Amino acid sequence: MPDLLLELFSEEIPARMQAKAADDLRRMVTDKLVAEGLVYEGAKAFATPRRLALTVHGIPARQPDLKTERRGPKIGAADAAVQGFLKATGLTSLDDAKIQRDPKGDFYIALIEKPGRDAIDVLAEILPVIIRTFPWPKSMRWGARSGKPGSLSWVRPLHAITATFGLETEEPDVVKFSVDGIEAGQTTYGHRFMAPSAISVRRFEDYEAKLKAAKVILDPQARKDIIFADAKELTFAQGFELVEDQVLLDEVSGLVEWPVVMMGSFEAEYLAIPEEVIRATIRNNQKCFVVRDSKTGKLTNKFVLTANIEAADGGKTIVAGNERVIRPRLSDAKFFYETDLKTKLEDRLPKFEQIVFHEKLGTQAERIKRIERLAAEIAPLVGADVAKATRAAHLAKADLLTEVVGEFPEVQGLMGKYYALAQGEDASVAAACEEHYKPQGPADRVPTDPVSVAVALADKLDTLVGFWAIDEKPTGSKDPYALRRAALGVIRLITENGLRLSLMKMAASALAALSLKPADAQKLPSDLLAFFADRLKVQLREQGARHDLVDAVFALGGQDDLLMIVRRVEALGKFLESEDGKNLLAGIKRASNILGIEEKKDKRTFDGAPDAALYGLGEEKALAKAIGEVTAEASAAVAKEDFAAAMSAMAKLRPPVDAFFEKVRVNDEDAKVRENRLKLLNEIRSATRAVADFSKIQD
Repeated sequence: MPDLLLELFSEEIPARMQAKAADDLRRMVTDKLVAEGLVYEGAKAFATPRRLALTVHGIPARQPDLKTERRGPKIGAADAAVQGFLKATGLTSLDDAKIQRDPKGDFYIALIEKPGRDAIDVLAEILPVIIRTFPWPKSMRWGARSGKPGSLSWVRPLHAITATFGLETEEPDVVKFSVDGIEAGQTTYGHRFMAPSAISVRRFEDYEAKLKAAKVILDPQARKDIIFADAKELTFAQGFELVEDQVLLDEVSGLVEWPVVMMGSFEAEYLAIPEEVIRATIRNNQKCFVVRDSKTGKLTNKFVLTANIEAADGGKTIVAGNERVIRPRLSDAKFFYETDLKTKLEDRLPKFEQIVFHEKLGTQAERIKRIERLAAEIAPLVGADVAKATRAAHLAKADLLTEVVGEFPEVQGLMGKYYALAQGEDASVAAACEEHYKPQGPADRVPTDPVSVAVALADKLDTLVGFWAIDEKPTGSKDPYALRRAALGVIRLITENGLRLSLMKMAASALAALSLKPADAQKLPSDLLAFFADRLKVQLREQGARHDLVDAVFALGGQDDLLMIVRRVEALGKFLESEDGKNLLAGIKRASNILGIEEKKDKRTFDGAPDAALYGLGEEKALAKAIGEVTAEASAAVAKEDFAAAMSAMAKLRPPVDAFFEKVRVNDEDAKVRENRLKLLNEIRSATRAVADFSKIQD
């Protein structure tokens, strides 16, 4: 079957837009093909700085013929309805229609046959629409063509369109269409500087090979591989080690069509600047990689750049140009850093009194005081020194007002640590200045130093409770204040550090620190607890645990000790993987279902202890005895927080439960016996609630 080759050749596409644009092109074209009945075999899209390309394999040469039935008016309907039906369906008379029998009457049915079109004609129709409606985040219009103003809105000026369609064994045809005066054809262009001449192409294999000969590597992954391999080899050959950076690699590969890796240097005096500042300066301003000494592990005064040309002088001019730009950038960074060191962190704090954190939550200075107070309360609970936690909370935000962080926001916190150490602060206080922002995502490191943990919890809880109090909660996909991330951070801080903390008490303390008193303040902690429960479900699900087990534990109520909840969920999950667990769950579900039906029928619950005098069968007595023993044993295990032992105790219920349902008829003819047996079933449900609400567990 024929293949499609499509290329949109333009001025430079921003690197950050290329990957999504390639994916959008593939999706839009293939969706349209499928909608038109042209089911393809495979598709792949590519992007370089100057082109989007797409190849779609195995497209049928022609659409299938379509046969559809259209229902018309009833037999005997008004002439106007009949004429409208004939006109809409293309029938010449009702003799060409079928009659469909229906209880509501007999109707005319038209069988409409629509012959399929050649796929190349369909492509000529859909491709210009896709190009005109392409979803660029930002686009532009440019000069007139053929004396007429341009009408196309595109990311950068579009210069050429290549569109061919045909079998591999034949000369392909051009898909004939035009967009804004640009006629689709078979002509593309090579590298802007090294091979700018026009290239005539036919199909994808021919296209990719000719582009490579014209110094263009079409595949972004191939360009990444070349840059990474060459950079590693270049640094290794000189006894150094590349500092890998996947995000930068992705960006750099979108800046070049023919990557050429080179190494430059800068004055060693700039190595006195913190390494992260050097890296941010070189990375952000010149899109270059930094280099580490493999022996010492410290940065060297070298950097790796990626050029887009094989220079006649071997790249000396390009390297020198980059060095000329990097040198003043590092000089500025050194000046900022040295200037920052002249002012102590705490001397910067008065400026926060004029900076509003949120109009309803006060200034940054007020927020810092809240975090200090909360950190002091949390410190003893996590084994931190109260004075150090208070001091760290006092200084943690101060680096936001420094010159370096103003220039490079991504090093906030980190610079706070450097400045704190430089002014002689305790190491734990300095570490907390950096780590109180952590963890910022599921892959981020979780602080373990108690001072850092105390300040990090205080910072995140103040954020959560504050925005909860003013009713700025996340809605749907919107979370402008990153409250989901803050809640996940609290969860990870607690669970990964093995902390026993009450979320409700901490939330209440954070609420008390706020100057405002929302009308719904009493409901705030429990409302927030439900939010934490949802976040915990997400966390556990990502770790492979079942979210319904979280529901089963939270349903017991009154639990806000996250570590204990996680341990219960883990024990419950292991128990339910065993045969005893699976069978006991089935028995409990059966008991709950029977109770639910009978409670609904009788419009009451069957609470209260069953009467032992009414037990007429041995299976009833055995079950009642087992429930009493298991309840005591499981409760004692839960009290010791030995949840594995509690589950083992629950497993002892399996044999008597199985025997009960095999031998005992619950809905006995004797009303008193029936009620007593239903109460016994309720005892099963109550007993198992010592560890979890089994009704919340999915089969």
